[in-house]
Parts: sequence; structure tokens; C-alpha cells
Amino acid sequence: MNEPTGYAVFFFPPALEALGDAIKPYLQDGPAGPHVPCREVDTAGAFIELTLEGRTPDGREVELELMVPGNMVRMIVSARSDHGFGFATRSRPMLEPGMQDAAPAEAPVAAKPGA
Repeated sequence: MNEPTGYAVFFFPPALEALGDAIKPYLQDGPAGPHVPCREVDTAGAFIELTLEGRTPDGREVELELMVPGNMVRMIVSARSDHGFGFATRSRPMLEPGMQDAAPAEAPVAAKPGA
């Protein structure tokens, strides 16, 4: 399995409103909504620390650290390099030769009292 290439951090809508213009330069739109792409996420503490890679107007690479209250974060998703990131309909995986497609087992029917 490939190592993660980063994370996508999603915020609650009221958090985006509270952060306002300060968070906008770091947001990217995606199929699942606006998120902050980061290289690392540290969740140990009241604040969640997001490490991002950026570029200055003159082209130099910089490392940025954003710290936001933990209660603002709705979800953190690991974005792996072995397939695209996003929420989309996936096709059924192909079975290896010799494997059968197992139908889901039906739940047992409970006996009725007095039957």
C-alpha cells in the first residue's frame, strides 16, 4: 500500500463562516465541498495543527502551520497517491479467478410468539 500523500481537512459550515477571509486562501473546492489540503495533521491537543506547503509570490517554497480549534473540524481524510481523492461512485471491484461473488446473507427471521 502506498504511503499517504497528505490529508484533506473539512470544516463545519459555521466554522468556515467564523474563520472568514482568514481561511479562504487555504481552501480548495472539491466534490465533497471546500477543504484544506495539508501534508501533516496533528490532533493532539485542543487545537488541530495543519502543516501545509505553500509558495511565496516570488516562487520560494514555504511551510505553513495553521492551528484551528478541534471543534471546528468536521472530518479529516487521508488522500492516498494510489487513486484519486474524492467522493464518487465506484465500480465494483473485479474478483480474482476462482472467487465467487457472495450474495449478502439474509437476516434470520425471528419466531413469532406462540408459533
